[in-house]
Amino acid sequence: MKRLLIILIFLITAVSACGPDEPEVITLMSHDSFAISEETIAAFEEENGVTVELLPSGDTGAALNQAILAQDAPLADVFFGVDNTFMGRALDAGIFEPYDSPLLAEIPDELELDDQNRLLPVDYGDVCLNYDKAWFAENDVPLPQSLADLTDPVYEGLLVVENPATSSPGLAFLLATIVEFGEDGYLDFWADLRANDVLVTNGWEEAYYGSFSVASDGERPLVVSYASSPPAEVIFADPPLDEAPSASLVGPGMCFRQIEFVGILAGTEHRELAEALVDFMLSETFQEDMPLNMFVYPANENAELPAAFVEWTQVPEETASLPPETIDANREQWIEAWTEVVLR
Repeated sequence: MKRLLIILIFLITAVSACGPDEPEVITLMSHDSFAISEETIAAFEEENGVTVELLPSGDTGAALNQAILAQDAPLADVFFGVDNTFMGRALDAGIFEPYDSPLLAEIPDELELDDQNRLLPVDYGDVCLNYDKAWFAENDVPLPQSLADLTDPVYEGLLVVENPATSSPGLAFLLATIVEFGEDGYLDFWADLRANDVLVTNGWEEAYYGSFSVASDGERPLVVSYASSPPAEVIFADPPLDEAPSASLVGPGMCFRQIEFVGILAGTEHRELAEALVDFMLSETFQEDMPLNMFVYPANENAELPAAFVEWTQVPEETASLPPETIDANREQWIEAWTEVVLR
């Protein structure tokens, strides 16, 4: 009887070993704001016979720090979410492998900031000043036409911004002011904003949902946010709205363009699958799913935009920009100088 039991166990083990293999697992590391529909991820998994494991790892800076610290034993195969404000640091760390995706032919050249293609553009968005349309109409206050206008007493106590030390849009807006006023003038501008009762919050949610008059009980009709915020106000409105209650100020130099990238982490054991995942993230299937999940613009110029984006988003004709290496070399000192002037 004992001999029969041993034979039975052996046969069960042999049959199990001959069964279908478990699908390979490829890990996508990202910041916490990464979002895509389950159907889109499932389409990639089915096409490639693979399981995608998502690894959200904090905000962009925190996630990048983890990837750098783990470069000798990578935590993932692919990393999404490095933007042009952290790009210099990411490339200097040497944690990404070059990949010349054929989908780059569908990406505008101005979004491709790494000539070695270690980081490939996935999306972009414009950090702008958003305003409460009803408030400005009811109070008969003219809209600011430039960043300099914000220091006018007519806008005293109307603006809420985010701290650039703790907020991505806050940093982007700080960079826009440095581009506009230069290193010799941006601190004077911020000193004037402080005198004009600017409100500083730690993050976007606190500013937008805590102080912006469109989205909260707050009394500030101007907020540093995104050009994609107005369509979000329409799409998620309950009850439904016929038009966006907010709009963006998109005059020359008033917005800073953020570009987000994807890259293959050096040392991946799934190079072919990593390439396939990068290709998929640049493809129309993925790109057309992003806007209503992350409220960003697709980098692929062939991707179609949702109707709400077309109707309610304003695209700046002239955005502020700085080379990633310049940002990387000066980010900390710019933030420290800003902190001394605005918060201390």
